[in-house]
Amino acid sequence: MSSSEPIIRSRQTEKEVNGVSTQVVCTEFSNYIFIVLTQYGKMGTLISVTPDTRSNDISTPAFSTKVLLGKDEPLTHVCAKNLATFVSQEAGNRPVLMGLSLKDSSIDAIKQMKEIIRSCKVW
Repeated sequence: MSSSEPIIRSRQTEKEVNGVSTQVVCTEFSNYIFIVLTQYGKMGTLISVTPDTRSNDISTPAFSTKVLLGKDEPLTHVCAKNLATFVSQEAGNRPVLMGLSLKDSSIDAIKQMKEIIRSCKVW
């Protein structure tokens, strides 16, 4: 076997966010970017974040969120959209599948988590 590029690219890291251990795994598939962001060591709620094709303004596309597994709460949608929008935009408006399991969902924590996700960039 040759040492060519892996079929599925994945990166992971672990950092502290406001004193809470936070793990991130980012995996690139041909049709989705898959991100697991956990402070509990498990996948948590699975959310699909997709660019809205009906949006007329390409420079600022709208995004739709849908909980596929887990608790469907308003804060889950807000966190997922805030964490995944930049990923989708940087990945050519590909949809993002996100597993979220958070102890701290404060604005400051979300900002720090975005940087951790950026450090695992596979798109």
